[in-house]
Amino acid sequence: MSALWIALLVWLALWGLNVWLAESPVSRTRLGKVLVPVIFGATVLVLWEGLVRGLGVAPVILPAPSVIAAKIATSLPTLWQDFAQTILKGAIPGFLIGCGAAFLTAIAIDRSPFLQRGLLPIGNFVAALPIVGLAPILVMWFGFGWESKAAVVVVMVFFPMLVNIVAGLQASERMQRDLMATWGASYLQTLVKLRLPAAMPFVFNGLKIASTLALIGAIVAEFFGSPTFGMGFRISTEVGRLGLDMVWAEIAVAAVAGSALYGLVALIERWVTFWHPSQRH
Repeated sequence: MSALWIALLVWLALWGLNVWLAESPVSRTRLGKVLVPVIFGATVLVLWEGLVRGLGVAPVILPAPSVIAAKIATSLPTLWQDFAQTILKGAIPGFLIGCGAAFLTAIAIDRSPFLQRGLLPIGNFVAALPIVGLAPILVMWFGFGWESKAAVVVVMVFFPMLVNIVAGLQASERMQRDLMATWGASYLQTLVKLRLPAAMPFVFNGLKIASTLALIGAIVAEFFGSPTFGMGFRISTEVGRLGLDMVWAEIAVAAVAGSALYGLVALIERWVTFWHPSQRH
């Protein structure tokens, strides 16, 4: 039980430090914005380690963070192979194809009232379909390679992205569009100079949602057929073998990859929408 008490004391100390940092002027600096979440994450890991070791939790139920870290260190080639198959070949191509197709479809919908009234309701219906039902169908259509995983990702990201872009294209004010028409601007000029810039907050909101859905879709699709590697394949295989340390290692890699993709989108958003009130802080 000594490990448990030590972990609790360290957790309380770090928690107190984090509360002080969050309430101090340091939290408004660039360093403070990084330190607060890092220390919070450290408190969670310390408490997790202490609870598992102090209470004698079996590794099959919940491995300690140190055990997971050791598994990551000894399985880097396998983890990289799974990462490349799932993220680089499945999630990212599907993300790019799905978001690109949604953008082009949104422009077509904006130009056609018929598509706006007919396609969007169908899109909402398809978006509500469970991915565990669509994934095996797409795997049978596109095979067991990365193509089927990318297809699942396209289906998952297309409609959330489409809805956000269509809403964003309507974000500019009527008076602004009338002013562009008064100046004799064409539809393309109005789109590029007014409506797309006004839609950027909606576009990036859709991209951030899609970045997380892409990773989930690629992993879930691998549960229904994949080569002998991939994050979803590894998780399903290791669960059957009770290799929970490897399962958590894959989860950790997926979490880091998803956070990195989300952070990249958020960083680009700050560069593109620096003028928006949400970025003025």
